[in-house]
Amino acid sequence: MRAAISLIAEKGTAGLRMSDIAERAGMSTGHILYHFGKKDRLLLEVLAWSQRDLWDRFQQAVDQAASSAEKLDLFVRFYLPRHQGDERYALWTQVLAQRHDDAGRAVLTELLDGWDARLAAILREGRDLGHFADVDLTEFTIRAVAMLSGLSEDVMFGRSRWQHASAHAFALTALERELRPAGQG
Repeated sequence: MRAAISLIAEKGTAGLRMSDIAERAGMSTGHILYHFGKKDRLLLEVLAWSQRDLWDRFQQAVDQAASSAEKLDLFVRFYLPRHQGDERYALWTQVLAQRHDDAGRAVLTELLDGWDARLAAILREGRDLGHFADVDLTEFTIRAVAMLSGLSEDVMFGRSRWQHASAHAFALTALERELRPAGQG
């Protein structure tokens, strides 16, 4: 899985060959084909594996967080790419650009919905504790994830605006502004 992610970041999916992955992983091409069948399925499996790993690390960090605001900060940090060449986000970009059958769309929907569910849980907790405003969770989550996705594209593209500014700080400030309970300055 790690070999596939690094090769996708280097070559993209169009130039990726199963034999390249096998060579980097120290396996035979036949072994990889036996387990994954075709490249599209491998890419989906790698993406799902990558997300499970990321969500495990996210959950460990959230479990240590002292407040809903800290959990929101972590959500933004884990969602956004770390830098222009972020392998995890490059994989998302490449996989989303492909055509998928119903099974592939179901995997991608589950992964995307996983982000929404994690954000909604943080928002619900913050709202219930009185730390966040009483926002419509579904509508706010859709808007927040759309903003984060757009910022992620900017970072991956290398937009100059993020060379001297933090996409993370920008996103967090925008979200916190909307979540500030009435009467708090």
